[in-house]
Amino acid sequence: MVGMVKFFTEADVRRLLPMDAAIGLMRRVFTALARGEAQNQPRRRLALASGSMLHALAGAYGGYFGTKVYATHPRHGAHFLVLLYEAATAAPLAVLEANHLGQIRTGAVTGLATDLLAPEEADTAAVIGSGFQARSQLEAVAAVRKLSRARVWSRSAEKRSRFAEEMSRRLGVPVEAADTAEAAVREAGIVVTATYAKDPVIEEEWVRADAHVNAVGSNQPARRELPARLLKRAEVIVVDSIEQARIEAGDLLLGLEESDWNQPRLKELQDIVEGWRLPGGLTVFKSTGLGVQDVAAAGYIYERAIEEGWQRELAIYS
Repeated sequence: MVGMVKFFTEADVRRLLPMDAAIGLMRRVFTALARGEAQNQPRRRLALASGSMLHALAGAYGGYFGTKVYATHPRHGAHFLVLLYEAATAAPLAVLEANHLGQIRTGAVTGLATDLLAPEEADTAAVIGSGFQARSQLEAVAAVRKLSRARVWSRSAEKRSRFAEEMSRRLGVPVEAADTAEAAVREAGIVVTATYAKDPVIEEEWVRADAHVNAVGSNQPARRELPARLLKRAEVIVVDSIEQARIEAGDLLLGLEESDWNQPRLKELQDIVEGWRLPGGLTVFKSTGLGVQDVAAAGYIYERAIEEGWQRELAIYS
């Protein structure tokens, strides 16, 4: 029997999933996780001798469940899809191109963490990295804090200047291209690292005592952006999932002692999404990205499209 599913392009995703809505959605997702009303399955990877790799992560939220699957090759790029199903019947509902979906939901979770962990008066931001993820990171931070200025640093002077010009226009906030990573980070109340670095990209002594740091660039166990000394100084370290962090959060796997994993200062985002009081001092959020976030975002897009009378479909066999 032939059935039909909705199909969404990258352009559709960008239009139907604005950042402010995505941040609110991620708050609801982690509230649902805290209440046992959502599920997450950590990422699994299949590596080939050719250098290609298949990645899959899954989750369930609301009336939906599904998986994000993506294929990567170091020389030939990456290709992302989300497969969305109806929870009650297991019927396939939608296929979504998901590169921008991942960018937006990753930024949105940073926005949520920043809203929960950064001081209310924090008005300066530093971004290390000027690539694809860095843009949604700064957009999300600006959505939850009234920024007076931001600074960006990355290895390419041309790219960081372009980033500064683009984001200044988009956000209406002065964004400066810093000459060094240290110049970007010093005195910033909110710091974001969004790189593919193997080794730390900031130093502990650059980070002010009450700063909030979001580390989002690495989900590989042998890569990290933050130095161990910074983690040791943090009053609280929050992750999206301890189970997944144990597998792939190189910042923590390389920067913490085994005993640190059982300390009360290490928390999941779902632990602090309701009734949380800031402890004061340095806070760190380490993001790895969860399948339940992708499913929730896909479900939100699907519902908005149904409201619009969406017509674009794919024929499938069932």
